[in-house]
Amino acid sequence: MVGRTAEKEWLRSLLQEEEPQFVAVFGRRRIGKTYLVRESFDHTFTFQHTGISNNNIEPGKRKQTQLDKFAESLKEAGCKCENKLSSWNEAFNGLKEVIKRSDEKKKVIFLDELSWMHTKDSDLISALESFWNGWATARKEKDIIMVVCASATYWMTDNIVNAKGGLHNRLTGQIHLKPFTLAECEEYLQSRKIIMNRHQILQCYMILGGVPYYWSLLKKGKSLPQNVDEMFFKDGAPLRNEYDNLYKALFNKPDQYIRIVEALSTANKGITREEIIQKTGIAGSGDLTKKLKELENCGFIRRYIPYGYKTRESLYQLIDNYTLFYYRFIADKSFDENYWKNQINSPKINAWSGIAFERVCLEHIPQIKKALGIAGVYSEVNTWSCISDKDLGLFGSQIDLLIARRDQVINLCEMKYSESEYTADAAFDRAQRRKISDFMKKTKSKFSIHLTLITTYGIEENAYSGEIQSIITSEDLFEK
Repeated sequence: MVGRTAEKEWLRSLLQEEEPQFVAVFGRRRIGKTYLVRESFDHTFTFQHTGISNNNIEPGKRKQTQLDKFAESLKEAGCKCENKLSSWNEAFNGLKEVIKRSDEKKKVIFLDELSWMHTKDSDLISALESFWNGWATARKEKDIIMVVCASATYWMTDNIVNAKGGLHNRLTGQIHLKPFTLAECEEYLQSRKIIMNRHQILQCYMILGGVPYYWSLLKKGKSLPQNVDEMFFKDGAPLRNEYDNLYKALFNKPDQYIRIVEALSTANKGITREEIIQKTGIAGSGDLTKKLKELENCGFIRRYIPYGYKTRESLYQLIDNYTLFYYRFIADKSFDENYWKNQINSPKINAWSGIAFERVCLEHIPQIKKALGIAGVYSEVNTWSCISDKDLGLFGSQIDLLIARRDQVINLCEMKYSESEYTADAAFDRAQRRKISDFMKKTKSKFSIHLTLITTYGIEENAYSGEIQSIITSEDLFEK
């Protein structure tokens, strides 16, 4: 198993515990949660069930449909369910019977896509509380391991991880499964005998992010452009409609979430909450705050406070690689099945490459800090900007990555995607000097400023490269 060794070992260790175990596994859709749990327990469960998506079920029939599917799983596990289930309490009573009949040393219960099972006016959570608190933990044998799983990260956080009711502090462990890093994607390709050099892997990551399922669609023996065309642009391409499925799978009413993401897709550096309201027409209420938090928890957007700014001046930025790619090249566009092969090195792809490379860098901050030799130094990672102001002598600058260190140094990072060694010129040198000048004048910082270049292949030494204190290449981003 690639990239999940520690998680797998921990889950397997639960089989040796002498107390009941209640574990939550959560993370964005397609990240490999189900695969991890099944592999960790060798696909051997006393009972397992997966909730079904409610998108194509009439609202008034959702609870009963979920109960009917649960009843089918109970029967497959050996429960003799004579009557139609009418409540989740009855469903968990059936689960008790399955557990009682089992002669396995450890009774492993796996409830997948739990958030889908929780429908409007559902008694699922209270029934789960009753099952765990009133029965499972009271058993003399103390032999139950229950693993609950969902892609709706925000729902798992609110209802299970940070539950305020009967499930408060009942979890014995949790795994927030994160996307693969570049190094893990490289390891995954090697395990499948797919040959790509590191620059091609970087380009692929700029499109797919670290979502294992997307990488599983790559085909051996094909070039990266061929694979991209097959995944996105040919008829029936598996990721052509992934965008709609992605948000519908997570949110019962996805329209407003999609409007927020669409608004953010037009602003590379991020926009404020007020700008989101203006662009989407969504009221600036607590409901908007909740939706923004949910999108953040699911890994689609990030909220950040620029260096020296206040909380109310936070910006929201789209960081999901796949969604960014979708809006640049797929949404509302017509194309042929060889679109990507024919667009290589076009101005449109070159412009996107710079933005996508920045996203990859932001997803590999630990690797950047390691390359700088400050992995063990406390630091704050941030952005910064200011508008032009002649009276203050400000040119107007945007700094996408600042690393402010406890050792009184700030790495001002400039991220540049290039197909070869980057060549600094007079314009680059002037832009960096202006950024440093603006930052020092506006913030009055006493820290030393180290201009840091993050690029793909390094830099060509010339008259303008000497001011750069540190150079980080894409090779550094592949560090584990």
